[in-house]
Amino acid sequence: MKFSYKARTKDGEMQVGNVEAETRDTATQILLGHGLFVLGLEEVKYERFFDRISDFMRRVKTRDLMVFTRQFSTLVAARVPLSDALTSLYRQTTSSTLKEAIAEIANDIDAGLSLSQALEKHTSIFSEFYVNMMKSAEVTGRMSEVLDFLADYLEDQGELASKVRGALFYPLFVISFFGVVVLIMITFVLPQITPLFEESNVELPIFTRFMIGSGKFISSWWWAVLIVFVLFVFMVADYMRTKEGKVVRDEMVLRIPVMGGLFKKMYIARFAESAEVLIRGGLTIPQAIEISSHTIGNTVYNELLHRAAAQVRKGRLLSEALGEMKEFPPLVSQLIAVGETTGSLEQLLDKIRLFYTREVNDTVDNLVNLMQPFLMVTIGVVVAILFASILLPLYSLTQTF
Repeated sequence: MKFSYKARTKDGEMQVGNVEAETRDTATQILLGHGLFVLGLEEVKYERFFDRISDFMRRVKTRDLMVFTRQFSTLVAARVPLSDALTSLYRQTTSSTLKEAIAEIANDIDAGLSLSQALEKHTSIFSEFYVNMMKSAEVTGRMSEVLDFLADYLEDQGELASKVRGALFYPLFVISFFGVVVLIMITFVLPQITPLFEESNVELPIFTRFMIGSGKFISSWWWAVLIVFVLFVFMVADYMRTKEGKVVRDEMVLRIPVMGGLFKKMYIARFAESAEVLIRGGLTIPQAIEISSHTIGNTVYNELLHRAAAQVRKGRLLSEALGEMKEFPPLVSQLIAVGETTGSLEQLLDKIRLFYTREVNDTVDNLVNLMQPFLMVTIGVVVAILFASILLPLYSLTQTF
């Protein structure tokens, strides 16, 4: 049997992975034998398609988590006991998944666990970054301030992601809608006048013949096209959920013209912000880099930061490690080098965050402004071809009379 585990080393570093064992107890003993403190151990089961849909439907939205964090901060600042605060939040939360998690967290705290330990059991809702920030808050006693920061962080990340999605949604919607119009034209409109062309023996342009042939094929074999399309989407989606598929997907995202550069800037901004806050919270630089890698949302940058953390543990400077990686612009390593030299790494990371956040916002604004004329030209060309494929044969037909 295979078990997925989450554990901490003797140095307090987080470690996740899989272990093969006949029973759960045996798996626990194996991990303990490797000097790991086991936090969670679950049997890895084959995930069915419907289970994935269910998990997707039950996910907690970033906005719900942000509102929960903001309200939690207010209650903690008012010196409301944790149990009472969680009870109040349980009543106010509308997300059923988050509601269940809050109830379990409250029970764990009543049982003697710390807040961070209780949150750590719900990794699908509370990220490693979120949990580690709470740990630093428990040590420093700045619970309300940390919760305020987390709420601001979630809100900023949500707005940034929403802005990027908005820039992508508009062109995809317009192109998809226009594709439906073209499909209707070649499957319903063009076949109505095709017999007229055939009877008059008019020589048809190549793009007219292509559209007529495509329309006939889709009209006759639409069910086969639909089945193949659904199977293709399902296979691609299933592959993208694998470890290899995630790497391929994230590498492709970074290579998309214009959009790849936008995502790179967004990932660097996320890294700089989370690393800065974690270092301020008292974590070592390798620990901060390691945890920050899980907040980025891209396996390529995740692996790069893992490598950077390993090199820093061996004695290298962070600026040197990142300077050798082409995915990080020279500006990043140069500013980090200044921070390492002057002892103000946190301040320089904050400057990196501000710089690349502005870059992302400017890029998105420029894309939105440029997208409309680009789409108009593209759609105009396609419309011209579509009408030419109909009007040119009609013009030739009139010349025969």
